[in-house]
Amino acid sequence: MRDAKLYIVIPCYNEEAVLPETAKRLESLLSGMIQKGMVSRESRTVFVDDGSKDKTWSMIAELSRKNPLFQGIKLARNTGHQNALLAGLLSICEYCDCCISVDADLQDDIEKIPEFVAKFYEGCDIVYGVRSKRETDSWFKRFTARAFYKLMKLLGADVVENHADYRLMSRRAIEALAQFPEVNLFLRGMVRLVGFRTGTVHYERMERFAGESKYPLKKMLSFAFDGITSFSIQPIRLVWGLGVFVCVLAVAAAVYTLCARAFGVSVTGWSSLMISIWFLGGVQLVSVGVIGEYIGKIYKEVKRRPRYIIEESTLEDK
Repeated sequence: MRDAKLYIVIPCYNEEAVLPETAKRLESLLSGMIQKGMVSRESRTVFVDDGSKDKTWSMIAELSRKNPLFQGIKLARNTGHQNALLAGLLSICEYCDCCISVDADLQDDIEKIPEFVAKFYEGCDIVYGVRSKRETDSWFKRFTARAFYKLMKLLGADVVENHADYRLMSRRAIEALAQFPEVNLFLRGMVRLVGFRTGTVHYERMERFAGESKYPLKKMLSFAFDGITSFSIQPIRLVWGLGVFVCVLAVAAAVYTLCARAFGVSVTGWSSLMISIWFLGGVQLVSVGVIGEYIGKIYKEVKRRPRYIIEESTLEDK
């Protein structure tokens, strides 16, 4: 197959500042690929508006009216990047042969898209975009990113290092992903569970063209914790191990206390007593918090609420 129908899915949230430039570059890229016969003339770019509060959707709708290369999906409310991305993937699955997901901020090098498609033609169902270096990031972000990937691997989660959500998936890979019903989404890990033949394209991440990052430190930490708790039960096992360790310390302290009393050594022990109480209290609170996080995820899953609701779409118009 050398004329595959390629769909490019782009989640958007308050992206009015960068959207015109993103559309301009993608139009040029996709038109060029069509003219060279790399992809079908039915290939499209689909913007998914994740409940934006600015003019993002009106701009998407206007692009869709003026240019057949562009289509849009509007979600009824903000559901988060992962849900918006999944909404786009599942919505376009029946129309495409392969799909590439990329963020709207132009930090991922879209000029590498032909390399993704070439890997698809070679037989890869999933192609991961992997950053070759992180020079555009701050020292703190580079450090936390490395720590996150190492921690994920240490806890047994299978993730591709330095890969975000810039990837290609074939139709059958998306159909396989659709069989995962969970509400707590961490697509970087879920896609790895799909299997099939994979490939890699390396690229350099650039500075954001315009607008503000939608992932401040608080959201990054929350996303990382979601990823860990969604794909590993090691935190609960660590809590269990910590409980055993504290019990051993308690037994040792009890033996020491009995021996000291037997030999007539009298120690007031107020400081050690208070330290022990605070330490044990902290361990218990942390343990309850970790277990509660998993219970909370179970609570979300069993309710089976929809992960997203589509309010408007132009997919059927073309």
